[in-house]
Order: sequence, then C-alpha cells, then structure tokens
Amino acid sequence: MKKDRLNVYFDPALSVELDALAARRKVSKSQIVEAALAAFLSPDGADQREAAIVRRLDRLTRAVERLERDVSIGNEAVALFVKFWLTTTPPLPDEMREAAQASGKERYDGFVEALGRRLTKGGSLTTEVSEDHRTPDPPS
Repeated sequence: MKKDRLNVYFDPALSVELDALAARRKVSKSQIVEAALAAFLSPDGADQREAAIVRRLDRLTRAVERLERDVSIGNEAVALFVKFWLTTTPPLPDEMREAAQASGKERYDGFVEALGRRLTKGGSLTTEVSEDHRTPDPPS
C-alpha cells in the first residue's frame, strides 16, 4: 500500500514520452516514475552502470585485439609471399610478356573464384593457422 502522494510537474515533452512509455509497457506512470526514482537514488545504480560499461569495454578491447592479431597475420602472410615471389621470379623477356599476362589474368580469375568459395564457406586463414600450430596438450 502506497502511503505518500506527491504532485510533480514535468516538461510537456517529457510528459508525452512518459505517457507513451506507460502505454507501451502497459503499466502506470506512477510505476515508471517510482522505478526511475529508485534507480536514481540507489547507491548501487552507478556501480551497476559502471560495471556494465567496464564489461562492454573489456569485450570491445578483446575484439579489437583479435582484429589487430588477424590483420598482423594477414600482413605478414602477404609480405612473406611478396618477398618470396620477388626473390624467386626472374624478369620475363619482352616476347613472353603478353602470354604471361594472359596466363596471369586466368590465374587471377581462378584465385578470385576460389577466394569467393572460401569466404562463402566461412573458413579463415587465421583459424587454419592457429589450428595447425597449436601446441599439443601435455601428457597427463
């Protein structure tokens, strides 16, 4: 049973929002105001909000760290490939250049097609690399 009655005045725009929320939630405006006031006055309210923000920031930090690791792996893979290719591929004579470009275009088209299939399948190089190079569990 409620004991105290309190008359409060709201900004008209806020009053419209309160009416809409009460209608959506199918509760009285008094219940909404009472819950909001209790949350505002609760000493734990700020701590709970801070803890929720900290948890969310921790999740975002871990996601950014994974993204940074994945980008680093991709960059290293491309750099190793380019270095290997540049050190092992001799320059082509002029008479072979046109045929090599046509062959390169075919191979590139095949690469793009294979990449599309792989992306559709959902696999990733970082997952493959981490699975291939896991350290075995120590014997029990």
